[in-house]
Amino acid sequence: MSPKPRPPIPKVSRPRNAGATREAILQSALTAFVRQGYDGVGVREIAHTAGVTAVLVNRYFGSKERLFAAAVEAMFTDSGLFAGDPATLAQRLAALVVTRSRDDRHPSDPLLLLLRSAPNPRAAAILRQSIASHCEQPLKSLMRGPKRGERAAIILALIVGLQLFRKVIGNKALADANGTSLSADLTLMLERLIDISHCTESPRNH
Repeated sequence: MSPKPRPPIPKVSRPRNAGATREAILQSALTAFVRQGYDGVGVREIAHTAGVTAVLVNRYFGSKERLFAAAVEAMFTDSGLFAGDPATLAQRLAALVVTRSRDDRHPSDPLLLLLRSAPNPRAAAILRQSIASHCEQPLKSLMRGPKRGERAAIILALIVGLQLFRKVIGNKALADANGTSLSADLTLMLERLIDISHCTESPRNH
């Protein structure tokens, strides 16, 4: 008597790790947007690098625009920079700027993301909103004196400008500058912008 055929072994359905999948897509998008800018990369390429399909990317994020917004949010979310002692904020900012403006290419470089994505109006609006929320407002809340919003924006412009000249353009004076000395000079500038109360002078008599 021939043995009865064995029933087929059922396939085990393994649940997808939604959190890990979303994070993989987000990191792939962040790297792609930094390297190629908003207009230079598509959802399919991001999906391929993350090891998923474009359909799955849209399922998690809805669209390329929303994916970009999520990537920007992840990049600019509070890193603890503004959580320390306000008295040492200028020193911490200067040290961070000088360190990040070295000639390296970090996969999540905010400067390159700005330069390569800002030409797209919608991407620029997303960047502007995220920077205002995560950089301008926290910085403004730690400042004293008048025109805090204006001074906070000047600080951010100074930081971006120094990084641009030193890291992207390769300005020789800044590129060859001693890091410690450059950080000290930048600290003095930032201190005057953060708290102008100690450097206010009385009007001169003419």
